[in-house]
Amino acid sequence: MNIETMHETKTHGTLAFPYAVYKGNIPEYIKSFPLHWHDELEIIYVERGRGTVTAGSKRYDVKEHDMIVVLPQTIHSIEQYKSESMEYYNILFDFSLLTYSTNDVCYEKYFKPLYNHTKQPPPFMESGSKHNAALLKNVKYLIENRKNAANDELMIRSNLFELMHKLNEMSAATSSSELSLKNNYDKLKNLLVYVRSHYDREISIAEAAEICWFSPSHFMKLFKDMTGKGFTQYLIDYRLEIAAARLASSRDKIIDIAQAVGFNNTSYFSRAFFDKYGATPSAYRAAAHAAKHSD
Repeated sequence: MNIETMHETKTHGTLAFPYAVYKGNIPEYIKSFPLHWHDELEIIYVERGRGTVTAGSKRYDVKEHDMIVVLPQTIHSIEQYKSESMEYYNILFDFSLLTYSTNDVCYEKYFKPLYNHTKQPPPFMESGSKHNAALLKNVKYLIENRKNAANDELMIRSNLFELMHKLNEMSAATSSSELSLKNNYDKLKNLLVYVRSHYDREISIAEAAEICWFSPSHFMKLFKDMTGKGFTQYLIDYRLEIAAARLASSRDKIIDIAQAVGFNNTSYFSRAFFDKYGATPSAYRAAAHAAKHSD
């Protein structure tokens, strides 16, 4: 995933078969996939290690065999947990793969409530829990046969239908307070998109709050509840994540990368980078390039 993407608009899989399974590894040149959202339902399955997943307003420290269910349009991120690594799989599919149209009775009854979040399954399914056990067979099948998707459409659809049936059985009606909170978080998407295009300049709390149509005090509380950090720190971390990706993928001068992501003081950039990644920008670049060449 492009580090600078917030709302993923690319097709996962193909237009005719919008489904894909990806393998991820944190850290792999970067320590996190920042806040983003997409139109597909996503299941994150942890193969080994530990990490942190944020979905909506909740943060989950996940471990081997845990699952996270991310409903469409939910803001979420994946991050490194302390200094540990995590191998995981992302299973993504669009509801159109399983329904003929939005007028389809199955869409109205089973898919639309999940898409609109008027019903929700438990987002965190810990290893060994009954919900995790209920989905495990389908999730394992989709992972183990991820390279056969082009020749296994019927079995993939069959597993996804069964998976959706189970998710619906697990789901409960969303409370009015949770729906109100979701609407507030949806307003924050405007700011996340704005940051993507303007991260290289200063963005004040007042300006950020105005973009979301909130008062500064309400904005600061809501943003920290969603991200676990204040907006100023989020902006710094976002710049550093882009800088880390560029250090790993290019040979541009460090001073040029620092200035391009909004740090006019190179010394401050180096200190902030070290605090986040535990390495200087030059050492981080050397390690990332060495890892690429050893693959």
